[in-house]
Amino acid sequence: MERTCLAIVLAAGESTRMKSSMSKVLHPVAGRPMIAHVVEALASASISDIALVVGRDADAVSAAADIGGVSVSSYLQKERLGTGHAVLAARDAIAKGYDDILVVFGDTPLIKPEPLRAAREGLAAGNEVVVIGFEAADPSGYGRLIVKDGALLAIREHKDATEEERRITYCNGGLMAIDGRKALDLLGRIGNANVKGEYYLTDLVEIVREIGGQAIAVEAPEEELTGCNTRAELAFIERLWQQRRRHELMLSGVSMIAPETVFLAWDTVLEQDVLVEPNVVFGPGVRVESGAIIHAFSHVEGATVRSGATVGPYARLRPGADLGEKSKVGNFCEVKKAEIGAGAKVNHLTYIGDAFVGAGTNIGAGTITCNYDGVNKHETRIGENAFIGSNSSLVAPVSIGDGALVASGSVITEDVPADAVAFGRARQEIKPGRARLLRERYQAVKAAKKAAKPMMPAR
Repeated sequence: MERTCLAIVLAAGESTRMKSSMSKVLHPVAGRPMIAHVVEALASASISDIALVVGRDADAVSAAADIGGVSVSSYLQKERLGTGHAVLAARDAIAKGYDDILVVFGDTPLIKPEPLRAAREGLAAGNEVVVIGFEAADPSGYGRLIVKDGALLAIREHKDATEEERRITYCNGGLMAIDGRKALDLLGRIGNANVKGEYYLTDLVEIVREIGGQAIAVEAPEEELTGCNTRAELAFIERLWQQRRRHELMLSGVSMIAPETVFLAWDTVLEQDVLVEPNVVFGPGVRVESGAIIHAFSHVEGATVRSGATVGPYARLRPGADLGEKSKVGNFCEVKKAEIGAGAKVNHLTYIGDAFVGAGTNIGAGTITCNYDGVNKHETRIGENAFIGSNSSLVAPVSIGDGALVASGSVITEDVPADAVAFGRARQEIKPGRARLLRERYQAVKAAKKAAKPMMPAR
């Protein structure tokens, strides 16, 4: 029979050091609130019940944690009296009788499912407490895990450690698994006889051993346990997340010329044989299919780029952009909420918004779909194998038929039938010699102004 598990996510901190108007767990990593990353890791570890301990911005934090596929219940922590006290804010959830209780923090968005599973396996093996630790490159400031013969004897805070204990590099990551059948009893034994008068979850290790129980530690990579308290730490976590995801994508068959300059969102999908050139930013909601090329300095968000299509350089795809197979959106183009058909070309210096462009159509440089009338957005529909001349303005709502041709510089306000040619510009007139006369007139006016200007007295 599979063991049941409740994950308690501590997310009630005041976020003072973030110096922010919102809770730190709402700050994004890869375009997603960090609390959502934590919940995703729990869900991937087959944990379906989560007790979210909230404080500041409680409603917003609860909403961000509700990613679907897991049951999230929120519990308000009214006082801040330490981690042991915070866990007991979810007393009602603990009392439901889970086999395992897993305590994690809402500001550790790099955690993966593997250490969480390992901690639960430690409980299944008969231990009452399992602490997730890490080998620290620099252990200064961290609580040390005192381990002997495989048993965890204590967690010693840096300030309380002896010189010998300070040489230990195996450190406390803060995450802990507790035997669910004994959790309320064990948590109730935590005292607050310390300088701050707070209840520390780390005391559980020695409490368990005092009553004849067992505690062990399992190891996770240091970066997975990285917490966030300041904007500088948030930027560091972002860098670690980006490095990890780029590496995963390149191993899956994606080419990145300068991976350190490519920035991904949490849900970016890049298929095999995609090429990403330097300085590309992906916002949320992007899918790029096999064989597509994203040229340098492009920004892509909420868009689909189908097989063999090319984007950029210096292109912007906004939400709703859908590029067909082997289509092209060239340099300094913007596409928003528009479908670009297979093989169609939006070459350069062009805006296509709220539009449909048929397969094989060519959109000349400087073309604009005028989709907004100041109140509402309107659609432009361009058929297959049409040709839109450079510097044309298509005033929506308007439809241009298959095979139609729009002359360069036209302003199109009416529908153009299939295979028709449309001119929407004023007739050109030529005035011979007029340029010379205008220059002479300009020089005469300039000279008159100069002569009328009073002289400054000499000093």
